[in-house]
Amino acid sequence: MEDELPYMDSNIIDFSNLMSSSSNIANEELKKLRSFSTSWGCFQVINHGMSTEYLDEVRNIIKNFFTLPVEEKEKYSKTPDNPQGYGTDYDPTKGPPPSYRLFLAMYPEDERQPDRWPKTPNNLRDILWDYTLKVKTTHELIVQAMAKSLNLEDNKFLDCYGEHLQMAARINYYPPFPLIDFARSNSTHADVSAVTILLIDGEVEALEVEKDEQWFKVPMIPHAILVFVGDQLEIMSNGIFKSVVHRVKPNFEKDRMSFAMFMSPDLEKEVAPVKELVTEDRPALYKPITRYIDLFERFYLKGQRPITAVKL
Repeated sequence: MEDELPYMDSNIIDFSNLMSSSSNIANEELKKLRSFSTSWGCFQVINHGMSTEYLDEVRNIIKNFFTLPVEEKEKYSKTPDNPQGYGTDYDPTKGPPPSYRLFLAMYPEDERQPDRWPKTPNNLRDILWDYTLKVKTTHELIVQAMAKSLNLEDNKFLDCYGEHLQMAARINYYPPFPLIDFARSNSTHADVSAVTILLIDGEVEALEVEKDEQWFKVPMIPHAILVFVGDQLEIMSNGIFKSVVHRVKPNFEKDRMSFAMFMSPDLEKEVAPVKELVTEDRPALYKPITRYIDLFERFYLKGQRPITAVKL
C-alpha cells in the first residue's frame, strides 16, 4: 500500500569524520558521500556543529511566527512583482493542501530586503541570520567534499557558482489538513538549486524521495540537516550526482514546518559539466545553460522536469 512506504537507506554523513585530520577516516566518509550523492541524491548530516537545542530553537521560532495573527504576518506580504515575504500559493479549488511560506533572498547582499524580515517574534531576525551564516559555511565545506569525492580540486564546483552565490530561504508552514482527498502533495519536483540544505520538522514526518521509480520515506533525525543534490549540481557533475525528486505528505492532525536554503550559481554564470568529468567514455550529457531558474519555472508550471531540456 502507498501509505506503507519503506524508509530510505540510512544515508548519514558524519561531518566530523568528513573534516577529520585522519586521511583514512575522511576518505571513508568521502566514499559514503559519493555513494549517497550518486545513488540517492540526498543524505543527512550529523555532527555539523549545530546542536539539537539550537535547531529546535530555529524550528520553534518559525512556528511562533506562523501562528501569529494574520494581520501581523501580512505586514511582510509578498506582492505580485516581488516574491520576497510572507504568502501562500494555496488555491482551495485546485489544492494541494494549504501551506504558508516566508521567502527571503539571503545572498547576494544587494538582493536582501530587510523590510521583508519579520520583526516579531523579537529574536526571529537574529536567529534567521545566524542560521544563514552557519548553513553557508556548512554548504561550502560539503560542496568542497563532494568535489574531492570525485577526485576534483576542492573548489571545482564552488568555482562554477561564479562571483555571486545565490542563496535563498524558503520557510514553509503546513497546518493540519483533515481532507483525505489530498493524500499527498502534487508538488513532486527536484530542486532548481545546485544544493539545498533542509531543516525538517523534529516531530512530524512528511518528506518522501524517489529512487528507481519507487518512493521512500525520509526518516526524521532531529539533530541532522538534510542535503539535496539539485539540478544544477547534477549538470556540473555530468550526471554523476543525481538531483533527487521529492514530495511531501500532508499530516491530518499536526502542524509542520520546514526550512530550505537553496544555494545556486550566479544567475548569469553558464552552468555546464566540468571539463574534468567529460571524457571520451563519458561525453557531456548536458548543454551549457545560463539562468536555469527561467527554464525551471516554465517546466515546473507544466509539471515537467526542466533538466530534460538540457540533456544531450
